[in-house]
Amino acid sequence: MREPEKNLRSFLIDKSWTLFLDRDGVINKKIENGYVTKVEEFEILPGVIEALRILRSTFGRLIIVTNQRGISRGLMTERDLFLIHEYMLSIFKTQSIFIDRIYFCPHDEKDNCNCRKPKTGMIEQAIKDFKDIDIKKCILVGDSHTDILTAKKMNMISVLVGGDTKNNNIDADFHFDNLLEFALAIGV
Repeated sequence: MREPEKNLRSFLIDKSWTLFLDRDGVINKKIENGYVTKVEEFEILPGVIEALRILRSTFGRLIIVTNQRGISRGLMTERDLFLIHEYMLSIFKTQSIFIDRIYFCPHDEKDNCNCRKPKTGMIEQAIKDFKDIDIKKCILVGDSHTDILTAKKMNMISVLVGGDTKNNNIDADFHFDNLLEFALAIGV
C-alpha cells in the first residue's frame, strides 16, 4: 500500500517509465452490459486525446491491455477487434500520439486463460517483448476492480479512473474521474 501523503509527482516519472492503459472506460466509452464490436460503436472519451499527448510526452512507453471476451462469446471476431484498433490508432496518429503495443485477451472467464485480467499474462508478455520494462516504474490505469487487481499482483502503481472511482471496495493507489485528470496530476 502506498503512503497516503504520496502524490504522483513524487515518483519522478520520466521516459524510463511504462504506462499500461485499459481500453474500454479509460480511452473509449464503455457500452454498459455490452461490447464495442465494430468501428461505428467506438467513441473516444472527452479529454483522452489531450491526456494521451501529455502521457506520451511523459512516459517512455504506452501500452494498452484490454479484455475482449466479446470474441469468445461470438459477438465479434479478432478481425473486428483489429479494425477497431486500427481505427483508434489512426485517430491517435492524426494527433501525433503513438501507442507502443496493444495486448488483448479474447477469452471468457470460464476459459481459465492466463491473460484475462485480473490475471497477469498480458503484462508478463509485454515484459518479455520489451526487455527494458522495469516493473517498479510501471503504472496501470483502469476503470475496474480487475484492472486494479492486475496492478497489485504485479506490484505496479494502480490508478482507477471513471465511474467506479467512488467505490471504496476498489483499493487503488490513486483515483481520478478520468484519464485527463490523471495526466494533469502527473504534470506537463
